[in-house]
Amino acid sequence: MITSLNLLCGCVAILYAVSGDLITASFFVFFGIFFDFFDGLAARLLNAQSDVGLELDSLADMVTSGVVPAIVMVQLLSEAFFGSTINLSETFGDNTWNSGFEGYLPFIGLLVAVASAYRLAKFNVDTRQTDSFIGLPTPANTLLILSLPLILHFQYSEWVEEIILSKWFLIGLTIVSSLLLNAEMRLFALKFKTWDFKSNAVRYTFLILCIVLLILLKFMAIPLIILFYVVLSLFWKES
Repeated sequence: MITSLNLLCGCVAILYAVSGDLITASFFVFFGIFFDFFDGLAARLLNAQSDVGLELDSLADMVTSGVVPAIVMVQLLSEAFFGSTINLSETFGDNTWNSGFEGYLPFIGLLVAVASAYRLAKFNVDTRQTDSFIGLPTPANTLLILSLPLILHFQYSEWVEEIILSKWFLIGLTIVSSLLLNAEMRLFALKFKTWDFKSNAVRYTFLILCIVLLILLKFMAIPLIILFYVVLSLFWKES
């Protein structure tokens, strides 16, 4: 049921993202990721793990943390290229999108969906990813992408707009995030086998950093949190 709520939130987020309402879409994705975090915890507490649950979890993640961020990236790119998001249900009937090759460049953002699908498929068959991750988890990548419209909306400034709505920044982020999703790089998971500090030092350090940054920087903290997650993982040694 909890996994299905993740999927439902992703479906609703798609409707809002397609219509150009990236803020509402972002909040539904956050709800979806919340359910995604707790479905595994609930399964372990209730001893209800199953192969079906594993597959359903990946299918739900593909929607919430694969399709939605890809559509949001397309919308951000369309805003960077044309000055506004576009109702994608009218895409192929809009003259702006039929004005030549450049009109279709925002679809580069769909690479995020392809890379996410490949990453989730590998996760289901990779026995190395039981207690850690190989490559950036799709929810983390989604939080990174979804933070951009939230920063623009709630923490707007000219320099923020100049950076986030730069064509090259968005194209570069699309490519880099797609590569990180499938990189052969071990990242720690927020799974606590015990609660002692010594064996969970990197996890506690990361959580404290997250809280401090979110209080100080609000939505601007999210890209920094993802960066710290990757950097801390590079120095992390599995105990």
